[in-house]
Amino acid sequence: MYGWQIPPIETTPPAVSTAGQEAIDLAARAGLHLDPWQQHILRVGMGERPDGSWASFEVAVNVPRQNGKGGVIEARELWGLFIGGEELILHSAHEFKTAKAAFKRIERLIRQTPDLHKRVKTYRQTVGEEGIELHSGQLLRFIARSKGSGRGFTGHCNVMDEDMILGDPEMDALLPTMAAVPDPQIWYLGSAGIGAPSVQLGRLRRRALAALEAGVPDPSLSYMEWSVDPHLDECPKDCQVHDDVASDEAVLKSNPGVGYRLTLEKVARERATLSADGYARERLGVGDYPADSADTWQVIGEDAWRALAAAESTPSDPVAFAIDMTPERSHAAICVAGEWRGGVHVEVVDHRPGTGWILERARELHEKWGPRCWVIDGAGPAGSLIADLEDEEKGLGITVVQPKGREVAAACGQFYDAVAEQTLSHLDQAPLASALAGAQKRPLGDAWAWARRIVSVDISPLVAATLAKWGLGAEVEEQGGAPNLW
Repeated sequence: MYGWQIPPIETTPPAVSTAGQEAIDLAARAGLHLDPWQQHILRVGMGERPDGSWASFEVAVNVPRQNGKGGVIEARELWGLFIGGEELILHSAHEFKTAKAAFKRIERLIRQTPDLHKRVKTYRQTVGEEGIELHSGQLLRFIARSKGSGRGFTGHCNVMDEDMILGDPEMDALLPTMAAVPDPQIWYLGSAGIGAPSVQLGRLRRRALAALEAGVPDPSLSYMEWSVDPHLDECPKDCQVHDDVASDEAVLKSNPGVGYRLTLEKVARERATLSADGYARERLGVGDYPADSADTWQVIGEDAWRALAAAESTPSDPVAFAIDMTPERSHAAICVAGEWRGGVHVEVVDHRPGTGWILERARELHEKWGPRCWVIDGAGPAGSLIADLEDEEKGLGITVVQPKGREVAAACGQFYDAVAEQTLSHLDQAPLASALAGAQKRPLGDAWAWARRIVSVDISPLVAATLAKWGLGAEVEEQGGAPNLW
C-alpha cells in the first residue's frame, strides 16, 4: 500500500519541457533512487518555457516529515552542480545542524560516484564555510539562516529547507542576492505551518490556493502540498467534504512516503503517542498559517466594519431574506435585512455545514416573519434550492427573487456605499466578519461583485447579507434572468 504520489494540492505554470528527468537520472547514477512522488516534484518544479528558462521562479514543497524531501533537495542540487552549471547554490536551513546534515548527505553521494567526485576541487569542512567547490569554480554552500546570512552571495539557486520557519528578515537577506542572475530559482521545502514563524510559507500557500480558486496558475510558482482537510465539529456524520484523521486514507493522502520509508503500523504508533494537534500537524500536514494583513480586509477595512456594530440593532418589518452557499456546497448561510433607525440592519440568521437543513429552516423563518421576499442568485450553487422553495406541494410556496447580473453588481455597490456612509448596522457576528476579511472584488461588467480571496474562505454570509439588503428594494413581481456565479 502506497501513499498518494500526486499531491492533493498542486498548481504550476505551463511548461513545454522539463530538466527534471536529467536530475532523476543523475541522482540514480549517484545511488539515489527516487520514489515516484519525488520524481514528480522534480519534473514539475524543473519545468521549462520554450526559451529554456524556468517556468517556475519559485517551487514550494509542503510534505510531512520523514517522507523523503531530502532526496528531492539532493537531486536538485546535484543537477545544479554537475549539469545545470549553476555558479552558486545556496542551501539554507533554520538550524545549522540541519544544514550540516544535508551537506554530509550530498558529500557522501558525490564521493561514492567517481565521475562526480573527480570534478570536486574541495569539500569545505571549516565551520561556517561548509560547502562543495568544483574545479570549474561552481559552489554549493550550506548556511544557517539569519537576518544577515546570504548577503553578498549571488545565488543562482536558493534552497530554503525548513521553510515553515522562514520570515521577512531572512527573505530580505536572501532574495535580493538573485536580482542580478538571469534565470534564478528558489526552492522552499518543509512541513506544515506552525503559526507565526511560517510567514513565507503562508504567503506561498495563499498564492497557490488563490490560483486554484481562480483556475489560473500563478505565473511564477509551483506549489505541491500533501495534507488532509479534517472534519469539523459541526460536520454531519456522512460528510464527504472533509477527512477522517483517524483513517488510513488520511495517512495515505498526506504521506507519499508510505510504502517506501513509512508504514501504516509506524504511523499508528505515532498517533498513539502524539497529541491530537501534534499528530494532525506532523503526520497529516494540517498546518497553522499566519494571515498576512495585506491580504485581508481588502475591500472594506476592518475598523470601518467594526465601527458599525450595534448590539441593540434589530430589523423591523418589512424584512428580506437571502440564501447563499459555497461552490463546494460545504456551508450555507441565511441572512436577513430590515430597516433600523433610518438605515439598514443586516444579520446572519443561520450558518451551518451542508445544505440539508436549509428548506426546513426557510419554512420556519417564512412563517415567523412573512418577509417581503427571498433572494437567491439563481446561477450560483444555491440556485438548486429555488425549485423546492417555490414548490407549493412541499408546503413552502415561497416566491424567490433572482437578481440579474447588473443587479448583483448594484447590490454589492449598495452594500459598500452603506458601510462608507455609515447607514448599515450589524451584530459583529464572526461568520460575516470572517467573510469580509477574506473577500475581494471580481469584475462584473463595468462594476464588481464579491469573490473569495482563497478557496478556504467562506463568503456565503457576506453574499447572503448583500442580497438580503438589496431585496428590501427589489421588485418582488419581477423574476430575474441569468445572474452570475459568485
